[in-house]
Amino acid sequence: MPSSSDDEQLGLVLGLVFAIVALVIALVMSLALQRRGTPPLPAPAGAAGLPVLAAPVAPAAAPLAPAAPALSARDVSDAASITVEYGVVKFYFASGKADLAPGAGAALVDVVRAAKTGKKVVIAGFHDPKGNAAANAELARQRALAVRDSLRAAGVADSQITLQKPEQVPGTGSDAEARRVEITLQ
Repeated sequence: MPSSSDDEQLGLVLGLVFAIVALVIALVMSLALQRRGTPPLPAPAGAAGLPVLAAPVAPAAAPLAPAAPALSARDVSDAASITVEYGVVKFYFASGKADLAPGAGAALVDVVRAAKTGKKVVIAGFHDPKGNAAANAELARQRALAVRDSLRAAGVADSQITLQKPEQVPGTGSDAEARRVEITLQ
């Protein structure tokens, strides 16, 4: 027959287990709430052979700068920009243009550093199926060449750069996704 001290020990052990489970759940929930609304982090160094790339930080606005006019959804999606996601640098271009977004040099710092250690830089351009396919492919090529020229200007040798043929993006994606150039490292 179990004694009362065995019941007390069992109760203590169960209480400790429940406390640890509650602590783990609270920790997971607090991390989830802390990350809510933030962009995903790049993959850790070495994942798929890609180094972690730092995203550029926008300069702080002047304290008494006049307010900018509100932008429509089309204006925002049509603006040139740069993102770094899971070790891939993505350059988004304005419609019909091949001009790099401001801050391109800062976004390429880690790519240039990796190229100088022997990594190959692969540049891939994309375009959508709307309109003239040949003109879209040529614009995607011009955008990829603009990225390549920026890498060259930063000191990356031509032998380290590979340009891929522009790819057509299926019509289901956003217009901005169709107007992008991606850089990956091999």
